[in-house]
Amino acid sequence: MENWQAIVATATFIGVIGLVMTEWVHLMIAAFLGALLLVFANVITLGEAIGYISSSYATLALFFGVMVLVRSFEPTKIFDYLGTQMVMLAKGSGKRLLLAIVAITTPICAVLPNATTVMLLAPLLPPIAQEIGVDFVPLLILMVFVANSAGLLTLVGDPATFIVGDAVNVTFLDYLGRLSLGGVVAIVTIVLLLPALFSPIWNTQLADLEHLPRPKINHPGVLAAGGVLMFFVLLFFAIGETLPVPLSPAAVALMGAGIALLLAHHSKIDTVNNILRDVDWSTLIFFMSVFVLIGALGKTGVISSLSGLLTIVLGQNIALGSIALLFFVGLLSSVIPNIPLVVAMVPLLKEYIVNVGLAGNEILQADYQGAFPPEVMPLFYAMMFGATLGGNGTLVGASSNIVAAGISELHGRRIPFKTFLHYGIPVMIMQLMAAAIYVLARFLV
Repeated sequence: MENWQAIVATATFIGVIGLVMTEWVHLMIAAFLGALLLVFANVITLGEAIGYISSSYATLALFFGVMVLVRSFEPTKIFDYLGTQMVMLAKGSGKRLLLAIVAITTPICAVLPNATTVMLLAPLLPPIAQEIGVDFVPLLILMVFVANSAGLLTLVGDPATFIVGDAVNVTFLDYLGRLSLGGVVAIVTIVLLLPALFSPIWNTQLADLEHLPRPKINHPGVLAAGGVLMFFVLLFFAIGETLPVPLSPAAVALMGAGIALLLAHHSKIDTVNNILRDVDWSTLIFFMSVFVLIGALGKTGVISSLSGLLTIVLGQNIALGSIALLFFVGLLSSVIPNIPLVVAMVPLLKEYIVNVGLAGNEILQADYQGAFPPEVMPLFYAMMFGATLGGNGTLVGASSNIVAAGISELHGRRIPFKTFLHYGIPVMIMQLMAAAIYVLARFLV
């Protein structure tokens, strides 16, 4: 390893994070150009870059599959219908409107990526809020909090959660048994904070609801078939890895996407070209580019150096390390998008537990499929909670936050950074504290 290569890899990674945080450049362009810079500077070869991407195929396949699956059934107008149901469930009460947003967003974000769900549901809130005479910005912010938090309910609900879980070979069922309750705790924390944080809406009686538009579901037969397909996708998420021929969540998502495309094409509700055109390619390219950036940090020895520092500071104190990591990653995740953060932290943690003698070198192999020592798993669980819940702290903490801000601007209102902080900081602090108590009680006591 040459020192100049480590310096270039580190400077490039920090530069990309800086551009993403400040929004001077679109996050995909920043990461893509950063990855290409490393290739052209000969820090890594193009073949190595492709290798880093291919080693993370499960994340890319899962989210491509889910994006296609969701987009295929968009013409049924099911998401427009759900948006109106949020208001109808309120029955004239601001309190019930806030709880309805929580109730409808939570189960969807438990099984679909949170940014995708916000992209589909958030555009429905501004026109509905204006019809009933309330400010839509707090409603968008609440939806983001719920979407990010509900991502902890299952392994596939949040990109950061899935990246960590896939890296340490946590199955869908393992996750449900060990960590889903932590997601419930995060949602309950939001509900308890609603009267204080959203008091103007909580105490409001809404205007007459009878004149609201009532969108109807289109193509009910196709939607029914889609519901059956979604049931089997979720079923195989849960049991796929226990079958005689194991099926990973990524493989299940891709099969679901293929069948959804078939249904959409043969029912003529949409064309394959339209569906594929609307896939969020920028997010997928962002993922690929981040994997390349982190791969370069590993190749040049930067991650090994940082893991050595972690070894000196923490030693073998897993309890201290888990709680410290939860808050450290949580605070970092509030200002650094959580996807590149966890992609960087996973190999660092693996190196650390090898350095302190709690696991063998085999866990550092990209294709390692075995179980990790149970005593080190709280570190990775803490990182999941910190990365996901820390994203609620600021406007740039998670991709769903940025999606909601863009939708707000399209409807004539910018969400100021300070406004988001007003809501985000209390939610983040309370959720991180609740998560720390859960990790301690569930895994460390």
